[in-house]
Amino acid sequence: MTKLEWSVLDIDYQQEADRIAKRLREVTARELHKRGLVVAISGGIDSSASVALAVRALGPERVFALILPERDSSDDSAARANILASHLGIRVETVDIAPALAAIGCYKARDEAVRRALPEYGEGWRFKIVIEGGIDGQINRFKLVAVSPTDEQVERPLGLSEYLQIVAATNFKQRIRKNLEYFHADRLNYGVVGTPNRLEYDQGFFVKNGDGAADVKPIAHLYKTQVYGMARFLGLPERVCAAIPTTDTYSLEQGQDEFYFALPYRSMDLALWSLNHDVPAAELAGVLEISDTQAEAVYEDIRSKRRTTRYMHRAPILVGEVNELDLPH
Repeated sequence: MTKLEWSVLDIDYQQEADRIAKRLREVTARELHKRGLVVAISGGIDSSASVALAVRALGPERVFALILPERDSSDDSAARANILASHLGIRVETVDIAPALAAIGCYKARDEAVRRALPEYGEGWRFKIVIEGGIDGQINRFKLVAVSPTDEQVERPLGLSEYLQIVAATNFKQRIRKNLEYFHADRLNYGVVGTPNRLEYDQGFFVKNGDGAADVKPIAHLYKTQVYGMARFLGLPERVCAAIPTTDTYSLEQGQDEFYFALPYRSMDLALWSLNHDVPAAELAGVLEISDTQAEAVYEDIRSKRRTTRYMHRAPILVGEVNELDLPH
């Protein structure tokens, strides 16, 4: 067995970028029968690498980008996205989706649930959801972290009903964005690019029929560490390459490890690779400098998320039988 080292995540970026670009050309022309690709860019590393690979495959004239901010989006995210679009020389359109989200009840439903956990929550407050328990071998539980208009930080446990309603409401954001992506895809006869990395795809860290919907996903096989490496290989602006992973969903800045993963992304990448390659938990613990018990808990957290999010990867279940020969090919 290969000794576990950080270098197990190293890849040949030139070879991989060329392979992905070739496959994107084939998929777009021969399987999707489309003229180009649409990519929603957030300024984050995953969408940035994805759109750059699309440009490498098809050229800037056949890639269309969307920047889709809303009330809780960071101004820096849109700024990075615009820098990237200018760097790549692609067409880009910005649409503020906040009015649509307000009309559909996203913010109202979310705030109602927050107030059930924190009655004083109101105008001027900011909040996020934080996960805890997974690395300690406990059942994952969620808490609300909020900051008042006077900068007082408050923490409250979140009941299941409140948590589910907040997540359901914020999932509107990803689904509205995807509607706009497919509008432009239909308008241009383009395909839609999905941007999850391997960690997100494996662990179900996406919204079904939201950011999980796409015609092609070019980086779902790449660990997040490798996506950062790919972005640097592709020569993307330093401001993009240095972006810290966030959900960009709540009004308080929130890291992905706070909301979903047991560890920061680089450690989670190594943990996922190790589990996939049957590396003993004790060996992972030594590299990550955590206890054996914590490493085994991380493995179990990965397995648990795979089980509970499996349905998100599934196509619709047909209740009756359909003869595949009757389907269009």
